[in-house]
Amino acid sequence: MTLLLIALGAFLATLLGGLAALRFRDKLHLILGFSAGAVIAVAFFDLLPEALDLGEGAYQSATIVSFVALGFLVYLVLDRLIFMHSHTHEDGHEHELSSTESKGLGRGLLGAASLSLHSFLDGAAIGLAFQVSAAAGVIVAVAVLAHDFSDGINTVNLIVKNGGDRGRALRWLLVDAAAPVLGVASTLFFTLPAETLSIILAVFAGFFLYIGATDLIPESHHAHPKFLTTAMTLLGAGMLYIAIKSAGV
Repeated sequence: MTLLLIALGAFLATLLGGLAALRFRDKLHLILGFSAGAVIAVAFFDLLPEALDLGEGAYQSATIVSFVALGFLVYLVLDRLIFMHSHTHEDGHEHELSSTESKGLGRGLLGAASLSLHSFLDGAAIGLAFQVSAAAGVIVAVAVLAHDFSDGINTVNLIVKNGGDRGRALRWLLVDAAAPVLGVASTLFFTLPAETLSIILAVFAGFFLYIGATDLIPESHHAHPKFLTTAMTLLGAGMLYIAIKSAGV
């Protein structure tokens, strides 16, 4: 019953975050700024420390950090070679580097899929932690719930920012919201070695550093007052830091 309630909480937190992003699209640059800080904070303050803790005794710290770099570079290659992204300017015309809207959408889909897979792993982390002890499960669950709201915002923003419509954004939001529920359920059927989870989390930290630093931050600053968007980026990072540290993770 406890796991069911936590899974439901993760679903609702993600859903509410995404709906808030859709509702306040006229302030999208501020939400993007907040999302950038939140994504980077999750990488630095949640995923990377957790990867280092789980990999302790199996890998050196330098090895874990190398997988973070690998994740960053792999995402860069996917972004540049497979989904050569477009930039939409204020006049509504795309940069000549993009021949079709689908390339921009592909970038958004790649980001949303990455966030959804991360949410699945979040749910799996909750389930696996409960296999260790109820106390460990609750601590991990609090950390996950703390940033699920931001995950919903980030998923919607990545779709909308890259040319996706409201329907597409809602579909991916539902995928992201359902992902931690499926992750929790999946742990009823398997166990994952800590050292394997460590590598997965490190790679995702690299993914999120790329998304935040090269996608969300530049887009939030484009043609908007940099003071407000910078403040929102710092606010997003600060709030996630406080939430994660308050959860004791």
